[in-house]
Amino acid sequence: MKPIKNSVAVVIKDQQDNFLVVKRPKDENGPLAGVWGFPAITLKQGETEEEAVNRVGQAKLGVKLKVLAKIGEKVDDRGNYILHLSDYSAEIINNAKPVVPQADSSMTQYTDLKYVNNPEVLFPAAQKGSLCSQIYLQSIASHG
Repeated sequence: MKPIKNSVAVVIKDQQDNFLVVKRPKDENGPLAGVWGFPAITLKQGETEEEAVNRVGQAKLGVKLKVLAKIGEKVDDRGNYILHLSDYSAEIINNAKPVVPQADSSMTQYTDLKYVNNPEVLFPAAQKGSLCSQIYLQSIASHG
């Protein structure tokens, strides 16, 4: 039986309903290198999804987050493991400004970030297998 990797991604919107996207490093291994997507993290042993969302904010963006709602989830066989990923909406507490990269080199750090209002920025990642982008695009298509 393949190991299961549980991860979360976070959709953070600003006051104008734009959403935050981050760029993965180009020199990273894997199909998502150099593409825009949502900040994400793999759960630690015994960690809840909500706790992991909070850790995304602190470890990857340097901000505190308030979890708002679960948007959706998907499962995909990634060859060596099964990926179970959940998207959550969250808001930044105290209007702090997210900053990348953060100093913690034990996990993937992002090279850039921006707020956008056009979901097409997520198409390349979704086409390359990004579950968080696929979940978000499906959610806005079904509610749009």
